[in-house]
Amino acid sequence: KVGIFDVSHMGNIFVRGKDAEKFISKITVENAKKIKEGMGQYTVLLDENGNIIDDEVFLHLEDEHLFIPNSGMHEKIAEWMRKNAEGDIEIEDVTDEYSILAVQGPLSKEVMEEVINFDFDNLPLFGCVELKKENFKVNFDGRCVLSRTGYTGERGYELYIHPAEEAIGIFKAFLEKGEKYGIMPIGLGARDTLRLEKGFLLACNEFKGGRNPIEANLEWLIDWEHDFIGKEALIEFKKKEEYEKLTFLECISQGIPRHDDEVYENENRVGIVSSGNFSPCLGKGIALAYVNIKHRKIGKELIIRGRRDIKAKVIKGPFVKKGEC
Repeated sequence: KVGIFDVSHMGNIFVRGKDAEKFISKITVENAKKIKEGMGQYTVLLDENGNIIDDEVFLHLEDEHLFIPNSGMHEKIAEWMRKNAEGDIEIEDVTDEYSILAVQGPLSKEVMEEVINFDFDNLPLFGCVELKKENFKVNFDGRCVLSRTGYTGERGYELYIHPAEEAIGIFKAFLEKGEKYGIMPIGLGARDTLRLEKGFLLACNEFKGGRNPIEANLEWLIDWEHDFIGKEALIEFKKKEEYEKLTFLECISQGIPRHDDEVYENENRVGIVSSGNFSPCLGKGIALAYVNIKHRKIGKELIIRGRRDIKAKVIKGPFVKKGEC
């Protein structure tokens, strides 16, 4: 019902300056002016060809925005930001100075309340706030940004802690105070299974090989009413009559799909698996795959071809809805 993750492999980049909103609107598909202080947003950064460089959450704090790049991407993203910066912009990569803890699950709010004195009931999804030392019920001497975000599809919170070593005491406090709720530390393997069951994308899998947000089922993120890097390329792409699009495949025969397994209809190759695994909730294999748009009708049966042939059917995602398992 509740777990704690150390996700300090993720990046932390602050963007500051009077031109910050204009800059963020340029480098992401989101019109940053619409994201009010105290809120965050999930978005993507594109190259000039419209392909996804990274998917990230950014948080609008009082005088700055905090970007959370994927693992191993922070240096590349910071460099790319500086390359595209115009006007009054400051970009500070503080990844090595911060730790990130995530408390996730249906009982996450109760565990958070044991350690932090804050009105969690009034923190909306993607809401964010900078906590004060006085908010902590345990010894804490640092800076902490709190957001109601996560990568599990369940209710959850993430804490961005500076200096990084201050996270040790907070981590121990969550385990101690959360024991009565059954809290357990959870690793990245389990986190990957949870995100796949909800249909969340993984950067090194779903964005591999130059995929764009239309292919990746992320067109809903795009605010077409503003200019951004890659926009013209996407407009041209939308004219295509045939391409591959991210698709939910649920296995109907034994087997576990794996990354880069090919997808067939009869003997025709129609796609490729980007992420695959066994779902503990469903008791069967599941996969996200890029499938030709002419072969991804709901209910259609396909073959995933890896070490063995696995029958699978196209379903409407997610594989597991919030609170189902």
